[in-house]
Amino acid sequence: MATNHLLRNTSLGGHAWVFLNWALGFRALDCKLILLEQLGKNANIEALPEQLFRLNQEFTTLGLDVEMVFVVRPEHVDRYAAIRPELEDRGLQQVVRPWQEAASKADVLLNFRYLLPEEVVRSFRRSALIDIDPGLLQCWIHEGQLAPVPHDIYFSIGETVGQPGALFPDCGIEWNFSPAVVHLDAWPALAAPERNAPYTTVTNWWGKYEVLNGETVGNYKRTHFMECLDLPSRVDVKIELAVHHEEGQPSEMDKLRSHGFRARAASEVSRTPLQYHRYITGSRGEFSCAKPSCMLLQNAWISDRTLCYLASGRPAIVQHTGPSKLLPEMEGLLRFHDVDGAERCIKAVEANYDHHAAAARALVEKHFAADKVLSRLLERAMALPARSHHDQQ
Repeated sequence: MATNHLLRNTSLGGHAWVFLNWALGFRALDCKLILLEQLGKNANIEALPEQLFRLNQEFTTLGLDVEMVFVVRPEHVDRYAAIRPELEDRGLQQVVRPWQEAASKADVLLNFRYLLPEEVVRSFRRSALIDIDPGLLQCWIHEGQLAPVPHDIYFSIGETVGQPGALFPDCGIEWNFSPAVVHLDAWPALAAPERNAPYTTVTNWWGKYEVLNGETVGNYKRTHFMECLDLPSRVDVKIELAVHHEEGQPSEMDKLRSHGFRARAASEVSRTPLQYHRYITGSRGEFSCAKPSCMLLQNAWISDRTLCYLASGRPAIVQHTGPSKLLPEMEGLLRFHDVDGAERCIKAVEANYDHHAAAARALVEKHFAADKVLSRLLERAMALPARSHHDQQ
């Protein structure tokens, strides 16, 4: 698995769980797993031993035994070599391997990192690009913002990607739908929480401008949360937002609190994967809005975070992102279009909480269980002819 900034985001447990659910799912299928991480231009090489040590501790606690492999940029080679003794002192010499060795052993590369160099991708026997930004990735490619190198097969977690009627281009690529996943053993269904436990979410508040089908859009989750400002005054439950702001971004915590939301920094509840896990399972359910791109593109997106709530038996009230063959409207997962709809959804859950909690778990067992989804994905990827050693050069 080629991951995307996993080390850079070790302080954001939710980001790590995107890949942990996949990784734990593959391990449950008895796959030997290697995580491939590319060090960026501004990578803090000297901090790598401590970051890797903490991440490896988290993996071990979760029962995940993996190797970590790095694609090192030419300008970082000497600095990387200098920290090897410290990696060995921390007992990490068996964790770190050159990527060429990983490629020689692996049956297939599952690439979440869209700009992995061609020499790396081609060094594997088979390669699969995994799209976890449905609609956005296709717009980025179409607008020339990204140019992934060729892969043998392409998967997307978006139902509408590459389908007739999609509101964004397929970029001439044959996309195969594979739902996002949650590892059910890591997120067991739990008894109902205390009645006064809050509905929560962990969210990025701001974002960046995107060019979507020729239109420039401020793709901020803030946009739709602001449309729901008076929701706490309409319902008899607590709603808490754990918000991440990048340095220099304006904070609106006080505004949220003045309208009845609980608000706190995301780092308080998701510094590590285990802390993030405790926060979700301690919640009564999820309330969350989506980015404007999801509504504009109608990509039927569901967050990996939401799947963790659902697997834990926590109903989720989330913004409607388009028609779906998998996602229900008002059972376990309840989808709203506006603040009035959000109010109706919360009241529906509270009127029959146990039913919606059971439906939440049943939904992920049916459509998003990692072992089921990933076994199908691997079957398709492994059916591809393997590149010969000559072709890999």
